[in-house]
Amino acid sequence: QVQLVESGGGLVQAGGSLRLSCAASRSTFSSYGMGWFRQAPGKERKFVAAISRSGGTYYTDSVKGRFTISRDNAKDTVYLQMNSLKPEDTAVYYCAATSLDLRYDLGTSYGYWGRGTQVTVSS
Repeated sequence: QVQLVESGGGLVQAGGSLRLSCAASRSTFSSYGMGWFRQAPGKERKFVAAISRSGGTYYTDSVKGRFTISRDNAKDTVYLQMNSLKPEDTAVYYCAATSLDLRYDLGTSYGYWGRGTQVTVSS
């Protein structure tokens, strides 16, 4: 079992920045691929970014150049640095972990999920 706890969400004006953190409960954190997904009100959950066990990164097109995913295996934590935020980035952001090394953009690839953190971007 892997428990994931997100933090760092909040209210920010358009153009601002936030850094989300996701702390994992297991010391084998480095053996998991990690992803961030988001769900806006009334919409389905969608892929945002992922980082593989080896450090490869993947982004959905709408956040490329604005968001950066990174991981610190010594701290069992994955981060999502979000810059130039837009109102359409408003959503609950979820952290997820996978022991698989394929299709990081699919929610079904992930076996463990956090409870989410709210990000609200005002115009």
